[in-house]
Amino acid sequence: MSALTPPTDMPTPTTDKITQAAMETIYLCKFRVSMDGEWLCLRELDDISLTPDPEPTHEDPNYLMANERMNLMNMAKLSIKGLIESALNLGRTLDSDYAPLQQFFVVMEHCLKHGLKAKKTFLGQNKSFWGPLELVEKLVPEAAEITASVKDLPGLKTPVGRGRAWLRLALMQKKLSEYMKALINKKELLSEFYEPNALMMEEEGAIIAGLLVGLNVIDANFCMKGEDLDSQVGVIDFSMYLKDGNSSKGSEGDGQITAILDQKNYVEELNRHLNATVNNLQAKVDALEKSNTKLTEELAVANNRIITLQEEMERVKEESSYILESNRKGPKQDRTAEGQALSEARKHLKEETQLRLDVEKELEIQISMRQEMELAMKMLEKDVCEKQDALVSLRQQLDDLRALKHELAFKLQSSDLGVKQKSELNSRLEEKTNQMAATIKQLEQSEKDLVKQAKTLNSAANKLIPKHH
Repeated sequence: MSALTPPTDMPTPTTDKITQAAMETIYLCKFRVSMDGEWLCLRELDDISLTPDPEPTHEDPNYLMANERMNLMNMAKLSIKGLIESALNLGRTLDSDYAPLQQFFVVMEHCLKHGLKAKKTFLGQNKSFWGPLELVEKLVPEAAEITASVKDLPGLKTPVGRGRAWLRLALMQKKLSEYMKALINKKELLSEFYEPNALMMEEEGAIIAGLLVGLNVIDANFCMKGEDLDSQVGVIDFSMYLKDGNSSKGSEGDGQITAILDQKNYVEELNRHLNATVNNLQAKVDALEKSNTKLTEELAVANNRIITLQEEMERVKEESSYILESNRKGPKQDRTAEGQALSEARKHLKEETQLRLDVEKELEIQISMRQEMELAMKMLEKDVCEKQDALVSLRQQLDDLRALKHELAFKLQSSDLGVKQKSELNSRLEEKTNQMAATIKQLEQSEKDLVKQAKTLNSAANKLIPKHH
């Protein structure tokens, strides 16, 4: 921090700039962020003031910026590491409601905002990291699709919202690290948006870009249309990373229990979804069967109508031929009446022919509809068979689990019975051991008695031997 002038009515531009930056990210200049293993340590700095001091101080602004860069880098390390570990333990696709993922985006937003140059507009000064992110499509052509998608989103009205949407789409594409590396390598382009000692212009930015490679193992899915990215408040939640002696002991067990409960809920939800799908498909099959029977009846009626029309047409032909023959043989006086009857018969024949053509067209339409219905029924039957196979496999797995449970229970009972038998055998062995010990003692005592008797006999024999001599 540069030297502050004596107190006046208006603060100096340097002091105002430092105060504004400190109020935006108050943790950056009031605390020193460091890492203790997997935890976050915050140490308060007493030598930094957020308001102008009446007495001039001699703080180096480069030191403050370096401290902010180090804090942001440590926060990024903790956020990325915690996100990867929690996502791997969770074992499913992440969405926008996942708390570690939300904190990661907040930390990335602070990293991209660090050292931004303020652009003057008619509404005042504006700081937005959307400008640097727009440059990525010029460096990496694959990013053009993300930028176009962000611009086409109807709910985004501010550059901050567009930048947040861009970060989410880049993470979904698993190209966030690649895009950040390409952007950091072009410092001559970044100098238009950032101060010389900003995080994106220094070594810490390259380190964070390297750490982002680990996020490629995460699968994320976001729904941008219903999410309000313009009005979100980016505040870092330090409670997720601060060390707690009481809660850290059971964190591993709680994580395992949470993972098991998540898997159980996922299987139950999948089962409910499959049951609902099977019910819907069964209802569609019933509806198609009803429509098929209805179409069959209509087809039979149309065939009967065609047969009757053909019979009427044959009859009309016979009548017309009979009338023609009678006209040739009959008197000329009756030809006018017969001609009128013939014209009426021809008119009737024309109408019947047109009606037959209409019926044939309708029949063709009904036949095509029936073929489409049969094809749809086959597809639905195939889908139902697949769903039923999936249900059968799930039920088989459930039966296997139950059989395994019964087998384990049986083994447990047999092991308990074996333990009881072994304990009884052990007690019997102890009794026999005690009996053998008593027998050994008796044998030892009898052996001592025999030794004494032998000694007495020896002494008696020794006494008898000299007497004989």
